[in-house]
Amino acid sequence: MSHENIYSTDKWRAFNGFSPLIKVYRTFHQLTSDIEFIINQHTFPVTFKKNKFISSPLHRDKCTYLIFKGVARGYMKDDDKEITTWIAKENEFVSNLNNFWDEGEPGEEYVQALEEVVAIAVPHSMTKQLYLNYYIANYVDRKMTQLHYLQACERALITRLQSAEKRYVRFMKFYPELVNRVPLKYIASFLCMRLETLSRIRSKLALHAMSTS
Repeated sequence: MSHENIYSTDKWRAFNGFSPLIKVYRTFHQLTSDIEFIINQHTFPVTFKKNKFISSPLHRDKCTYLIFKGVARGYMKDDDKEITTWIAKENEFVSNLNNFWDEGEPGEEYVQALEEVVAIAVPHSMTKQLYLNYYIANYVDRKMTQLHYLQACERALITRLQSAEKRYVRFMKFYPELVNRVPLKYIASFLCMRLETLSRIRSKLALHAMSTS
């Protein structure tokens, strides 16, 4: 992992002069100049190379990451098997949720970059500062939490569909931009099927598309 000096006045030069987190927050509510100053001061850009960990049980990171460019996945280990639990892309947040709390055991989840990921690190300490002092920050967080809840519900629904083909068809419908960006083995893991099963489904759907075109 590499990042620029947190206090550098030039850290946002490649991002049109300000933290991309501000743009995300503005989609939910206009921000005060004080909030924007705090965000610019405390967030910072960071780059993760392809296949490197963004977070892991051994790395009690105190940041959430807004993906500016790239794709990442979360997964857990079951003996020697990796189980992909979610996949995220640009303008989505990733983190090990257990690291939000100061007490308790480290989480079991790994967060891995599937492409080179350029992200904006959002320190938990800054988030707490905004919550305590600005009602707008609490409003924005509530709206983002609602979106994350809906995404979690969709992930749960996909994995509970009985038909493997229906799971993949729904994945294509709700995550079309990920179909050709994410290695098939991770999509298969996310959809609770074997890689061979996913390959057969993709071949079947491709033949059907050719016959109806």
